[in-house]
Amino acid sequence: MWVRSEYAGELAVLTTWLSALIPWNVTFVSGVAGGSLLFVRFPLLQVRYSFGVPLAAGITVADPLSAAAFQRGQALELAYQVWAFGAAVFAAALVVSVVYYRRESWAESWPVDPVRLLGALLLGAGLVFAGATYLLLSRGFPGLPVPLGVVFFVLFGGVLLTVDRTD
Repeated sequence: MWVRSEYAGELAVLTTWLSALIPWNVTFVSGVAGGSLLFVRFPLLQVRYSFGVPLAAGITVADPLSAAAFQRGQALELAYQVWAFGAAVFAAALVVSVVYYRRESWAESWPVDPVRLLGALLLGAGLVFAGATYLLLSRGFPGLPVPLGVVFFVLFGGVLLTVDRTD
C-alpha cells in the first residue's frame, strides 16, 4: 500500500483522532414550524442548529444516549440506538488510539496488531453509522441525511486494514 509500515501506527492514531472531528451525518430540514433545522452528527455528539423556529432557536448539543432517549417510542428510536452503538464502537477506537499513542511498545506486543484493530473499529463504526443513516431515511426523518463522515470512516478503516506491516 502507499503507507510505509513504520508510519502505520501514527496514521492509525491520526485517522482515529481526525474521525472524531468529522460529522458522520449532516441533515438540513426546512419548513419546521416556520423555520429550519441543521443536524450535525459527530460520532460522540449531535449539534442541532435552529433557525427561525419559535421556542427552539439556537444551538442544542446532545450525546447519542440522550438523543436516543429523546426519541424513545418514536419511529426514529432505532436509528438513534444504532447511532449510540456506533458511538460505542468509535469510543473503543478512541481508547485504543490513546493507549497506542501513550504506550506504543506495549500496544505493539498485543496479540492483535493495533493498526489493524483500529482499522477494524473505524470500518465497523462507519458501517454502523451507514446503517443509522439508512434508518433515518427509511423511518421518515425529514430532510436528506448526507453521510459525509461515513465515507471517511470506511476509507480510513480500509486503508488501515490493508497497510503492509512487514518490516
